[in-house]
Amino acid sequence: MKLLFAHGWGFDRTFWQPLAASLADFDCAIDDRGYFGAPIAPEVVGPCIAVTHSFGTIRVLADPPPGLVGVVAINGFARFTAPLGQPGVPVRVVEHMIRRFGQTPAGVLASFHQQIGGTVPKGKIDADLLRLDLLRLRDARAPLPKVPVISLQGGQDPLMPGPMRATTFEGAEVRRIESEAGGHLLPIEDPELCAEAVRGLAAMLTPAGPA
Repeated sequence: MKLLFAHGWGFDRTFWQPLAASLADFDCAIDDRGYFGAPIAPEVVGPCIAVTHSFGTIRVLADPPPGLVGVVAINGFARFTAPLGQPGVPVRVVEHMIRRFGQTPAGVLASFHQQIGGTVPKGKIDADLLRLDLLRLRDARAPLPKVPVISLQGGQDPLMPGPMRATTFEGAEVRRIESEAGGHLLPIEDPELCAEAVRGLAAMLTPAGPA
């Protein structure tokens, strides 16, 4: 089973190093949106599982590879901001980021990573692309996947409210796993838990051989 990794907003492909190392026996393709260097969009042929983080989930669901058979969405969501009366992040939070981003892109990136315990990747930032995807974070609602989903969330995620974590992907075939002590960076914080979720879905989706 092939794996397609897609990182979230404000990250690059190096984000996946701990988890990819735990899944080295799989055929792994790792994308890079291009926020800090040249973009990488690997072509994935045949059946694959998308392993996504945060906004990377929306990116994959909006343009899924043709052979997609399952999704492991880590700290992921199909919609980030909250429609009226529904769980999610208030729109004003993202709008504030967008306004500040126009004045100090590096400052917004640093604040974002400080909030979630991350580190800004090295390289020259593509401020236009990052701002474009902030607008997508504010507005986008990805179609629900028509394949099985594992939603792996952190119980201490500072970015995603509890009701949002509990209801994202509602209406899809979803299995929910929560790391009680985990935050918004589960692939780094607990790569073994994430690898276990990927292996579990791959085993479920792989046809059994002859008895």
